[in-house]
Amino acid sequence: MNADEPEKTGKGRIIIHLDMNAFYCSVHEAEEPHIYKGKPTAVAGSVELRKGVIVTSSYTARNRGVKTGMTVRQGLNICPELMLIRPDFDLYRKYSRGFLSIARKYTPLVEVTSIDECYLDITGSSLFGEPLEIARTIQSRILSDWNLPSSIGIAPNKLLAKMASDMQKPNGFTVLRIRDVPKLLWHKPCQSLFGIGRKTAEKLQKLNITTIGQLAAAEEAFLIKQFGVMGSWMKAAAHGIDHSPVHEAREQNKSIGHTTTLPQDVADRDEAHRVLLNLADQTGRRLRRQKLMASTVQIVVRKPDMSTINRSITLSVPTATTADIHREACKLFDKHWREGSPVRLLGITLQSLSRSDETAVQLDLFDYKEQPKKEALTKAMDMLRDKFGEDAVLTAGMLGDDPSALIRNKRIRGTSLQTDEHLL
Repeated sequence: MNADEPEKTGKGRIIIHLDMNAFYCSVHEAEEPHIYKGKPTAVAGSVELRKGVIVTSSYTARNRGVKTGMTVRQGLNICPELMLIRPDFDLYRKYSRGFLSIARKYTPLVEVTSIDECYLDITGSSLFGEPLEIARTIQSRILSDWNLPSSIGIAPNKLLAKMASDMQKPNGFTVLRIRDVPKLLWHKPCQSLFGIGRKTAEKLQKLNITTIGQLAAAEEAFLIKQFGVMGSWMKAAAHGIDHSPVHEAREQNKSIGHTTTLPQDVADRDEAHRVLLNLADQTGRRLRRQKLMASTVQIVVRKPDMSTINRSITLSVPTATTADIHREACKLFDKHWREGSPVRLLGITLQSLSRSDETAVQLDLFDYKEQPKKEALTKAMDMLRDKFGEDAVLTAGMLGDDPSALIRNKRIRGTSLQTDEHLL
């Protein structure tokens, strides 16, 4: 329901989900309104090649059919006047810190979920006014101070707040209460329930459960039998129930990853290995920067038809070295890639993370004398790159003109997998 009604969200918690609208494009418009205001714009990684993929587009561009995930060429075919912008993550971080600083003025309970969205628990913020008044003030201040449009969802829990913020964009403002769920959500497909992905929705469909209402009506024991503990969560979520707290401090990363969409399909093994080297280099750097080690290496491979495979391997010994990460990623790729098959996207994600100072590492019997030298060399290279930039020390295998060679540039890098704390 629209939040123009003066009714409060009721007793209990009061949660806001704050979502910046078309954030990257909106930042550029805020920074240079004389160039971009009201124009169809798109942020793309390989502007000069005209072969990159559109990361996001302005609402003006979206209204003309330009969508995230399209190639730049497709976007220009649909909208010839589309203005292409190279990403600038330093600028995005500046604006992200800006809107978050406003949010934190009204509650210390702010959970950052990405560079452009967060949850706020304003249950104890009555000093600043009524809940809807606080929410509208936050939205208007972000617009006036930073010239950024946003959508706000207000609800008694995080799940419904997130669903509410997605209901009206741009500049949306929506209250969603538990008693509104049957009317507003039950007719929607299961995949529209936040937390249910495509594969889960497909499995539900095979069980003749296609809407959120049907999911709400399903027997919990049946769902648990089919989906394990997630079945119980889905049953509760379909009724609008969610008890997860708003965490003001981010927990240690569960994973660190990078993906890169290639400007043209790669069908050569050596070229794919080179891209994986750049990805391993930066994931390893981020791992060591946070003083972590990884026990699992996962790769993602996407083909031109958008079919995607994810494969992982659990290591016998945790690692934080680029060489180890690259070696295991290449093994996975070679095992699951068919010779000559074109690849559009590659990614590496490090999982099963643990703190370096708390991780016992068993040294190789035949390599233990060399291990301290390798660690010292890695540390020295990291220090050089910290001081003189990411390109200060490179191997020949890292050089190239595709986006994987650009991820060392912190101004233009950035992917959906890049969610660790130093982004903000």
